[in-house]
Amino acid sequence: MQKLTITRPDDWHLHLRDGAALKAVLPFTVRQFARAIIMPNLKPPIRSVADAACYRDRILAAIPEGQQFEPLMTLYLTDNTSPDEILRAKESQFIKAVKYYPAGATTNSDSGVTDILKCDRIFEAMQQVDMPLLLHGEVTDNDVDTFDREKVFIERHLIPFKQRFPNLRVVLEHITTSDAVQYVLSANTIAATITPQHLLFNRNALFKGGLRPHFYCLPILKREEHRQALLQAATSGNPKFFLGTDSAPHTRTSKESSCGCAGCFSALHALELYAEAFESVKALDKLEAFASFYGPDFYQLPRNTERITLSKTTWRVPDEVPFMESGLVPLGAGQEMTWQMV
Repeated sequence: MQKLTITRPDDWHLHLRDGAALKAVLPFTVRQFARAIIMPNLKPPIRSVADAACYRDRILAAIPEGQQFEPLMTLYLTDNTSPDEILRAKESQFIKAVKYYPAGATTNSDSGVTDILKCDRIFEAMQQVDMPLLLHGEVTDNDVDTFDREKVFIERHLIPFKQRFPNLRVVLEHITTSDAVQYVLSANTIAATITPQHLLFNRNALFKGGLRPHFYCLPILKREEHRQALLQAATSGNPKFFLGTDSAPHTRTSKESSCGCAGCFSALHALELYAEAFESVKALDKLEAFASFYGPDFYQLPRNTERITLSKTTWRVPDEVPFMESGLVPLGAGQEMTWQMV
């Protein structure tokens, strides 16, 4: 196969930041994706419909001239979110989900939920109006190993949560383990996004020839057996699994520091990365549904009609792209790719 033409996809998990950073990275996403679920973990976070409306306006203003893109907004859940705000979010039409971060779990999550049980009245309101919940599914307890945090979250919090709210639509985001795959397959009204880094790399990538901070993300890369489980899920044709890059831009200096930020930047070449992963198991015929169909279906949105084409060609991922004061290192910088969007 020398060319692959598919329906233009959407990114169901994206970090755009704000201000100059937003303007720098948005064109990469617009080039490939028609829509994206926008993460709300700014400083300060997007906690209200008014916050989301203003942020959406800033995103729309940053779209390159002559191009089209629809930002799908989310609210940042806190211990103090009100059921009335959920109702206003549903009425807004442009807010498509509410994001749950355990406090301290990842970048800009300090305002996150301290105890999931404190939010049951919010979840009840969400279930009533059919507003999806997006879960960063990790515990943050110091006594739980970093590599086990997703598994423990499922066992300790998600299973009883779904028993309390069986009809609430949930996305378990950026899943990283076979445990998450098995749970998503077994539960009702729950789906999962999978990132390119978790399909292509295992935790050895973090330490190959030294410490590799640009492979550091949260949830962290896991063992090879988990990567294989994710790859099997993504290429299975099961509509519970769909594309979500979790592309997260950080300056080179903020990654290469004594306390580096978590996040991989993949917006530059996301589709090419997914194509590499799918081709590795001879499943390119499954890519279109994973990238372009299952996400819109879950969010009850129309599928896109425009088409895009990937061409079989060898090219090298740049070492850096311009970004803020110190540049931005893309996922797999310096590596050769064999697919490229034309």
